[in-house]
Amino acid sequence: MELTTVWFVIIAFLWTSYFFLEGFDFGVGMLLPVLGRDDVERRVVINTIGPVWDGNEVWFIVAGAATFAAFPEWYATLFSGFYLPLLAILIALIVRGVAFEYRGKRDDARWRARWDRAIFCGSLVPAFLWGVAFANIVRGVPLDGSHEYAGTLLDLLNPYALLGGVATTVLFVLHGAVFLALKTSGEIRYRARRVAEIAVVGAIAAGGSFLLITQVQHGKPVTWLTAGGAAAGLLLAAAANRRGREGWAFIGTGAAIVLAIATLFTALFPDVMPSTLASGTLTTENAASSGYTLKIMTWVAAAFTPIVMIYQGWTYWVFRKRIGTSHIPATPKKKPEPVR
Repeated sequence: MELTTVWFVIIAFLWTSYFFLEGFDFGVGMLLPVLGRDDVERRVVINTIGPVWDGNEVWFIVAGAATFAAFPEWYATLFSGFYLPLLAILIALIVRGVAFEYRGKRDDARWRARWDRAIFCGSLVPAFLWGVAFANIVRGVPLDGSHEYAGTLLDLLNPYALLGGVATTVLFVLHGAVFLALKTSGEIRYRARRVAEIAVVGAIAAGGSFLLITQVQHGKPVTWLTAGGAAAGLLLAAAANRRGREGWAFIGTGAAIVLAIATLFTALFPDVMPSTLASGTLTTENAASSGYTLKIMTWVAAAFTPIVMIYQGWTYWVFRKRIGTSHIPATPKKKPEPVR
């Protein structure tokens, strides 16, 4: 297998890992105002991802860095042509990260409510725009002979891309609801399962429609298997959630995300950035770095990727137990100031 193909697979793996892990983070953030009826319950919801959300975002950084190093032409075209959507994603992720850290800095209900809204928006915006971005990558965008983006922002907001954004948003809501049902106890757990029952219907409708259109317009024989597997994952999640088997439901939503992303990357290969114009399409060959660069990167990836995966797996194992409102310490009341 050529190194260009190897690195296409590695980058697909990195993005898939990011969406699998960060997907339930986004879902939890979007469900914060739905499942958290008071401050204690909202703290439970946030604490389910508190130890892991920043580690999950590392996959995004690594995926972007790997794209830059292995396929610099792809990186340059993608980040210049999709500048505004990617900037919006970056701002949303920054606001979301700040909100997690600053929410509890003051004992003020209005202060916490503002940061809760920031968590919601900072989760919704990336969940939607990532779907829009990857749908456009698979569909193709106008690129000129120099591989420069020749379209406008409105070209990115086409019906297919918007459907992709809706599909990822609903799928991440479902993934987050199932994760919350798996990680919490008490009333929040049962509310999360009820939300998952509703969200799975939307995920099947939006996600199924998006994958079907993708398959008809851009698919290959093998992508029928991955797309069908994604649908089967959603059906598994629906059945398991109804029976209270949260672990199997999480496996189902995770499999749906992994196989849906696999469908997109498989449909895309060997292109990395198709052009809707007569010329300008970027492939794994004309967008890649030199063979020596790819060889060095392969050795580095082979050495360090397992270490990162083992460490992150250990983190999830340490924080594997369920949490509930009984685990949240009461906020100490302020002592009245002495009268002078």
